[in-house]
Amino acid sequence: MSTTSSSRRVDIHVHHVAIPTAHLRHPGCAGNLVNSSGVGMGPVDMNVHPTAARLFLYLLLVSIFFLFSNNTFAATPVVELTGTAIQGGLMFGLVQPGSNVTLDGEPLEVSADGRFVIGFGRDETGTRKLSVSAPDGGVWQKDLTVKARQYAIEQVDGLPPSTVTPDPSASARIQEDARMVASARLYRVQQAYYAQGFIWPAKGRISGVYGSQRVLNGEPRRPHFGLDIAAPAGTPVYAPADGLITLTHPDMYFSGGTIILDHGQGLSSTFLHLSKILVAAGTFVRQGDLIAEIGSTGRASGPHLDWRMNWLDRRVDPRPLVGPLHESPTD
Repeated sequence: MSTTSSSRRVDIHVHHVAIPTAHLRHPGCAGNLVNSSGVGMGPVDMNVHPTAARLFLYLLLVSIFFLFSNNTFAATPVVELTGTAIQGGLMFGLVQPGSNVTLDGEPLEVSADGRFVIGFGRDETGTRKLSVSAPDGGVWQKDLTVKARQYAIEQVDGLPPSTVTPDPSASARIQEDARMVASARLYRVQQAYYAQGFIWPAKGRISGVYGSQRVLNGEPRRPHFGLDIAAPAGTPVYAPADGLITLTHPDMYFSGGTIILDHGQGLSSTFLHLSKILVAAGTFVRQGDLIAEIGSTGRASGPHLDWRMNWLDRRVDPRPLVGPLHESPTD
């Protein structure tokens, strides 16, 4: 076959191609058909057969699909969630490594193996929006409606005023204690040291629970944010999970001997009323390591461990993280 332009002649040789005569004459697109010897065979129509056109269009669309499929048609990410969206609760997540996770639009820390944690405050209400963006562009979203809890309220009347309201002269000390605690809780790491789970930090009797509140002489006091374990002074206190010691103090006004242990991604444990502290700030400890001894320092009515937990600025309940008290691995 040859086509002629103003500048050159191009011959295209076709071997063993049968072209139905019914398709050789269509107005609007004529050319010259040549045989294998280059002998012209007269003007012919060059329109494409309808079947061939449909095949070409199909192949074009398939090519476009695969070209853009990585972004336009990304699969929905697989997200594993454990725990409950409840006041004082914690939820632990697992996503594809490299994913971005946000809660109400705020980015969360995600470990190299795809772990993250979120928590809910004692009086938190409403709905939180959890979003996950996978490395391939896939997006997963879930609304977490926070369930309400009922808390124990205790009325105590007839107390001397000095036991209800702190001495005004202690105000500066209390403020300095609060500043040190807040500074220690600013520590953030991407690692999920909490990933292996939690054990009881001490053996004893549960004498106080998270969320309970006292009304002293008719005046509501701050809720109790810890889990109290009553035991004799000197009873060992163990690290409930891996983490970094970010604060130690022998005698804070309210909490006495105090330790803060960071478990990663803003999740931390605080241990109060200690009689002896056996670790230093900056020490990395493993689950089950001995870190302190129970006491009654600070404002405490008797020897016990007050175990508290925080996720960022939210105070959460440690009780759902551990089994029955007698099953501690330190037994």
